[in-house]
Amino acid sequence: MNQVTRDKLMGVSVATLASVLYKRGLRNQVIQGVHPLGWKGKNMVGPAFTLRYMPAREDRNPMTVFRNADHPQRVAIETCPPGAVLVMDSRKQANAASAGDILITRLMMRGAAGVVTDGGFRDAATIAELEMPAYHTRPSSPTNLTNNEAIAINEPIGCGDAPVFPGDIIVGDADCVIVIPAEIADECADEAAEMTVYEDFVIEKVKAGTPIIGLYPQTKAEFAGEFAAWRKSQNR
Repeated sequence: MNQVTRDKLMGVSVATLASVLYKRGLRNQVIQGVHPLGWKGKNMVGPAFTLRYMPAREDRNPMTVFRNADHPQRVAIETCPPGAVLVMDSRKQANAASAGDILITRLMMRGAAGVVTDGGFRDAATIAELEMPAYHTRPSSPTNLTNNEAIAINEPIGCGDAPVFPGDIIVGDADCVIVIPAEIADECADEAAEMTVYEDFVIEKVKAGTPIIGLYPQTKAEFAGEFAAWRKSQNR
């Protein structure tokens, strides 16, 4: 992902991106059920690096497995590239934690752009205070071994009913998280940035008492001229 695209995605909403993707026939790119811990006031943006959990089998998941240097959960934390977003398929189950504050802090210190799980985090209040964005469904104290086994790193996964392929671009805002296929990220960022400028104009008009018909979407020529003048005045 180039810096220009990243900068544009930092300034658009997930809702706008959902509309951009819908125009391209993509209806299920929002990761359902997740929300930010301690909203940081800016978007989370980065390519996806994935971790997949499967149902735990008791004989394979005693606490001693964490002593294994090759344990996939630990390896994912130590190999997620700087600038990437670790996305975890936790089977939409938050009755056991996907990770806790120590691992997420380590991920932050290694330079990750963020972390997302369709499960829950333990030590959620501490994670909420970190500088790195994190998204989950709800706090969950039991160790992940209670219910899940980390089984695969950086392969296609499902997270909150959304398909996530390694390298897809992940964007999170104050509401939720969306997945943009990597091959169309640049064009989606361009369109979303343009939509955002027009939507800002619309908000000003609506607050001034303008009816929405013909304004949003713009179907009256008068608004095209007003928007052009407004955009020039705003240097946007």
